[in-house]
Amino acid sequence: MVQIGYSLMCEQTPPKRLVEDAVAAERAGFDYETISDHYFPWLEDMDHSPYAWSVLGAVANATERIPFMTYVTCPIMRYHPAVVAQKAATMGALSDERFTLGLGAGEHLNEHVVGRGWPPVNIRHEMFGEAIEIIQALFGGEYVSYRGDHFTIDSAKLYDLPAEPVPVGIAASGAQSVDLAAEYGDALIAVQPDADLVSRFHATGGAGKPVYGQLAVSYDTDVQAATERAHRLWKWFSAGWKVLSELPGPVNFEAYAQFVRPEDVTKNVPCGSDIDAVVRAVKEFTDAGFTHVALVQIGADHQREFLAWAEKELLPALRDLN
Repeated sequence: MVQIGYSLMCEQTPPKRLVEDAVAAERAGFDYETISDHYFPWLEDMDHSPYAWSVLGAVANATERIPFMTYVTCPIMRYHPAVVAQKAATMGALSDERFTLGLGAGEHLNEHVVGRGWPPVNIRHEMFGEAIEIIQALFGGEYVSYRGDHFTIDSAKLYDLPAEPVPVGIAASGAQSVDLAAEYGDALIAVQPDADLVSRFHATGGAGKPVYGQLAVSYDTDVQAATERAHRLWKWFSAGWKVLSELPGPVNFEAYAQFVRPEDVTKNVPCGSDIDAVVRAVKEFTDAGFTHVALVQIGADHQREFLAWAEKELLPALRDLN
């Protein structure tokens, strides 16, 4: 049975509300939660971007049973991998092992802020591979020294670890990143229901491991209002990862998104209160081999009505998916 998650989107919600939404989603019956890890929102209209790891600590304290994960953290520019390992280990211990570390090779949008430029994708993947090796070595609890082409570690050791190592999910959008996920990861993460990615992951070492996806929805009893909100806040998404990972700021996302029509958004975002539309969209992921699908409700001010609808109507319908 597919596991249905709830996405905490830092780019559209102030920090205290994120914690409140996390508690409400646990009560509504979601199976797990994800949180984005950004320095900027994609669009200025989204208006928020708090530090995800501070929010995670509050969520761990405020919730009781629900697992949660970063979706995703980049450990190659804005954060050094040794620091990511310490943050993740602390979250694992603080949450009684409910935390999964989702990792990705990053977006120009967030990583350029430290002034180190934005390397080409092949270099980013080299850096990403080294970062994963460092993080997993530190999860072993011993002193780690490392000298790679991109990162150096000098006698680092983590002193607070959960009883079991923090699981690592790795985001992928193509063959090279899928192979990294299969070799180093405990799970695959993707944002599109791409069966080819899942097949390659299974064939190269990921068979039997979880596969996480994410689906944006715009719930509202007024279909027109739901569509307008989805177009205003989610029109950037249709560019695809090869474009999204390279744009440097919200103004650039806005420049791209000015050409996106509402009908372009609604092709991939169920809008309104049609349960069958959401079920069909989630089924695209499950048919492609995904075991987990997190739902993003677009609009910070529309979370509570979405969660009430999900608890009473949507989640029971999605439980019937095999």
